Amino acid sequence: MAHDLVVLGRTGVDIYPLDHGVGLEQVRTFEKFLGGSAANVAVAAARHGRGTALISRVGRDPFGRYVRREVARLGVDTAHLTALTTTDGPPTPVTFCEVFPPDDFPLYFYRYAGAPDLLVEPGELPLEDIRRAAVFWATVTGLSAEPSRAAHFAAWQARGRHGPTVLDLDYRPVFWAGPEVAREQVTRALEHVTVAVGNLQECEVAVGETQPHRAADALLDRGLELAVVKQGPKGVLAATRHERVEVAPFPVEVVNGLGAGDAFGGALVHGLLSGWDLTRVIEFANVAGAVVASRLACSTAMPTTSEVEAFLASRSLVRAEGTA
Repeated sequence: MAHDLVVLGRTGVDIYPLDHGVGLEQVRTFEKFLGGSAANVAVAAARHGRGTALISRVGRDPFGRYVRREVARLGVDTAHLTALTTTDGPPTPVTFCEVFPPDDFPLYFYRYAGAPDLLVEPGELPLEDIRRAAVFWATVTGLSAEPSRAAHFAAWQARGRHGPTVLDLDYRPVFWAGPEVAREQVTRALEHVTVAVGNLQECEVAVGETQPHRAADALLDRGLELAVVKQGPKGVLAATRHERVEVAPFPVEVVNGLGAGDAFGGALVHGLLSGWDLTRVIEFANVAGAVVASRLACSTAMPTTSEVEAFLASRSLVRAEGTA
């Protein structure tokens, strides 16, 4: 049976402070969660009832066992989430963050060179699952090193640019020698995908544009069918060759902005597969991201469809009362 969504990319463990508004050197208590953008997107889509699978690797260590157990517990197929074959390989990555609401959430990546999720080999890929998936999702981080880079291009080659084939522009400077190196790989990748999702900084790396409409045009000029440009406090722009919509941000009290983009991604997948019009898809995804921003965690904070719909209904009610 084909999956609704197959995701290839980064996973690991997030360590979040329970003491907010102070630096890590002052934090006394932490809590661990499943993390990594690819894993989070898979979980987010699963929360909307979508059959999802994650292709990635973890270390042969306690955190690796935790990741595999947690991914499965949160409803994602782990058949292709494998552990390294030996204990002397790199450990499962750990990421710490600091929480300074409403808009400052520094990340500290503890990843050895050649982290397990960057060691996925082309020959290990479940190519038939990738071909048959309704949506295939990958991130730019997976292009930052070999053999992961070759695996991504092998996956795209097998898929053949059909259906929603999404590239999350997800540029993390710590994984790259510089933006020029990343742009070279993203330029190659854009030839194989049909949808791109990114914020303004990521669009600048991808296509050299920071003005939202020009960035969307540049992405569409690469042959894409849909470009989604996140504009922070100005909302989200989504563009196809025939339609362009802008959705305002949904106001929430921000607890932790990390993971909001992954919630957006999982909800975007759900909306596209539901056949909704573009405005509804982006509004739904935008609200899903806002819900997660109002919570501490990422993976375990992903909202269900009914939760997102309730937030959307509250927005509609406020609008109606405002015009009464």
